[in-house]
Amino acid sequence: MKAVWNDVVIAESDATVVVEGNHYFPPGSVKREYLRNSDKQSTCPWKGKASYYDVAAGDQVNSGAAWYYPDPKPAAAEIKDHVAFWKGIRVVS
Repeated sequence: MKAVWNDVVIAESDATVVVEGNHYFPPGSVKREYLRNSDKQSTCPWKGKASYYDVAAGDQVNSGAAWYYPDPKPAAAEIKDHVAFWKGIRVVS
């Protein structure tokens, strides 16, 4: 799987974990140079508190377009620190 935005591959892995239709990419498969820390957070009742990244490619920034669970609840332990994408970032095989 690849996460692509503005023709830039942000993440690539054969070992994503699919949860609720979202591909979560292992931490080592994400190109960190395209991520910027964000203050945005949200809470899922069964996964826990999500933190977000802004995705930056070229001169464009996609605010809050990636998220991860740094300390998920036990039911979601398999996605700890894995990164998922939305807001126009295409996840393709």
